[in-house]
Amino acid sequence: MPIAGNPKKLAQDVAHGFQQFTQASLRQYTGEDLRVILFNLNLVLRELRSKQVPLEDLEGLKDKNNNIRRVNQAINIIQSFAATKGFKI
Repeated sequence: MPIAGNPKKLAQDVAHGFQQFTQASLRQYTGEDLRVILFNLNLVLRELRSKQVPLEDLEGLKDKNNNIRRVNQAINIIQSFAATKGFKI
C-alpha cells in the first residue's frame, strides 16, 4: 500500500507523537515505501537536532528530546522490521 499523503508530514507526525509505527502497522508498506519513510525520518531528525533551544527553557528542551527520541525509536523499529523481512534499505 502506498504512503497516504506527504511522507515528510508523516515523519513530523511521528516526531510529535501523532503517529506510531509497530511491526504490525509496517506490514502494509513495501520496501520502497519503507525506504522513503526512513529517508524522511532522517530529514526530520536532522532538523530537530539543528533546532536551537535556550538552556533556560526546560519545557522546550524536554519537547525537543522527546521528539528526537520518538524519531529514533521509529527508525529502529523500521530497520529491525526490514531486517526480519529481508528488505534492503
